[in-house]
Amino acid sequence: MIAPVTTRAPLRVVLADDHAVVRTGYRRLLEFEDDMEVVADFSDSDATCQWFSSHEADVLVLDLSMPGRGGLETLARVKARQGNLKVLIFSMHDNPAMVAQALKAGADGYLTKSSEPDALIDAVRRVARGERALSADIVDALAGEGGQAAHLTLSPREFEIFRLLAAGRSVDEIASRLFLSTKTVANYQTGIRQKTGLATALDMYRYAEAHALLDGSE
Repeated sequence: MIAPVTTRAPLRVVLADDHAVVRTGYRRLLEFEDDMEVVADFSDSDATCQWFSSHEADVLVLDLSMPGRGGLETLARVKARQGNLKVLIFSMHDNPAMVAQALKAGADGYLTKSSEPDALIDAVRRVARGERALSADIVDALAGEGGQAAHLTLSPREFEIFRLLAAGRSVDEIASRLFLSTKTVANYQTGIRQKTGLATALDMYRYAEAHALLDGSE
């Protein structure tokens, strides 16, 4: 008796990037593969998180510079809502601090947008299999990062708030942007100051500039 042939369902992929042209390019690239299906794409964090409140996917390809809550917050939220979801960061930023925070927040892989198209396809498959996918430039960046920098002591949420404080955002503005209470943000601010030894917003700005932690999306 000949066993029936079973066809494996294609990987369900979601794209989140604030540039429509970029999303269209990703979609065409990935959907050309027989084992992948792009089931949704979004331009901001809120829409991405809302979709995952009632849908599931296998892999989310996520840019860190997202309007609204931002990439790190989006990463944490979708992971909380779907524990088996694999998240591949695909970003223009190769700053080792950003990479380290993304991996700490639960990212399963990190590629820069300077990677070859085939690298994205391969990375989607690898994270879907439970492997960690890092582009070569990211591996080099992490290898060169020292372990004593103050910002490396921060949690992903603290790091996100730190960057906003360094960019001159007020506690009220940050609370509104991240959907937190002002008291919660103020408590984070106190903890950040204690961990980093940076007492003022100006100190944070100078530190962030020196370590290339600001990218204009704050």
